[in-house]
Amino acid sequence: MPPHLIEPLNRRRLLQGSASLGGMGLVGLGGCATGPGAAGGRAVSTLAPVRAELDRMFDVTVCLRPFRAAGPRLDTEQIGDALVVHNYGHGGSGWSLSWGSGAIAVQKAMAGSPREVAVVGCGALGLTSAILAQTAGAKVTIYARELLPDTRSARATGSWTPDSRIALTSAAGPGFGALWEQMARTSFKTYRRYLGLPGSPVEWVDRYLVSDVSPREADQHSPPDPLGFAEYRDRIRDIMPRFEAAPAGSTPFPTPYVRRSSQMMFNIADYAHTLMSDFLAAGGRFERVEFHAPSELGQLKEKVVINCPGYGARALWKDESVVPVRGQIAWLIPQPEVDYGVIYKDVSMLPRRDGIVIQAVDGGDMKGYGDVNETPDPTEAKNAVATIAELYARMRATRA
Repeated sequence: MPPHLIEPLNRRRLLQGSASLGGMGLVGLGGCATGPGAAGGRAVSTLAPVRAELDRMFDVTVCLRPFRAAGPRLDTEQIGDALVVHNYGHGGSGWSLSWGSGAIAVQKAMAGSPREVAVVGCGALGLTSAILAQTAGAKVTIYARELLPDTRSARATGSWTPDSRIALTSAAGPGFGALWEQMARTSFKTYRRYLGLPGSPVEWVDRYLVSDVSPREADQHSPPDPLGFAEYRDRIRDIMPRFEAAPAGSTPFPTPYVRRSSQMMFNIADYAHTLMSDFLAAGGRFERVEFHAPSELGQLKEKVVINCPGYGARALWKDESVVPVRGQIAWLIPQPEVDYGVIYKDVSMLPRRDGIVIQAVDGGDMKGYGDVNETPDPTEAKNAVATIAELYARMRATRA
């Protein structure tokens, strides 16, 4: 393997290891393009600076990820005379695995060739399952309290993280790794269809990680993982871009370690609009309803129901295996010229089209675990934005 290539950086190392990454920065910041020696010999295009100013922060949102130690629930059960196919509990991988998980659920739902199918929930899993059921030939109605823009799915980070809090190694069954790989590969292939569409619902962006310490040293300071979250990315290395290590001194940063890779990102506002438009154009119907008990699903006119309630399954199905994992985003006014992401001092920045996403990621996979509080924390949001502002102040000082 060429010396400038390293193995794909797993998500936990990226998030947990950043706790010891005292100095991070961006190659080519603010019009400072690097020379031929940067990033393993390739020139890096100019990167526009983020305007990390508190008066540009227009919102703070919170999402509860529905985590299940054994992995997503994909079994079936009979409620009255209705067949219910479950499709929930994907942790931080709901968007990433939605098409693959939906394909499994729809296959079970269509086993008896029903003419009509009901879908409960209009989040990432519900809407993709509905579209797949339409493709399979069914007439589909979505029953939900909210349309996608108002769901928890709309408050997700929006990055391709297919094994983000997907299961615990100790609780996942022996065949779950293969099932996960099937879901990940199916989803990845499907997302390719949305690349290059108007509004850029799905796109690839470069992500930068810069450190004063080596990856080995960073790992030594990683937060503990007492639960043992499962990692499966080794199973799809052939479709995961590798991180590139830039030789010390080959970039304008005062740090010896610079790494760069590419990651698929979902511009959820545009993507949700595209999905809903596709669903309605294919004859789909939406009925606003709130369910209070599983028995109510048996009263629907459709006798096949795909159940995608997300975190709502904990209350609706009394499923205490669903554990909330709180995540918060601070939103900065969009900057179309910013087309890269960065992690700096345990804060992640992603350049979505509907806003610059700023998120504290300290604590790794345990951050927010078991926290049901959906009230925004303004102090955390302001500190995260201030950290990103510090990054750009540091880079300006370096260039001065």
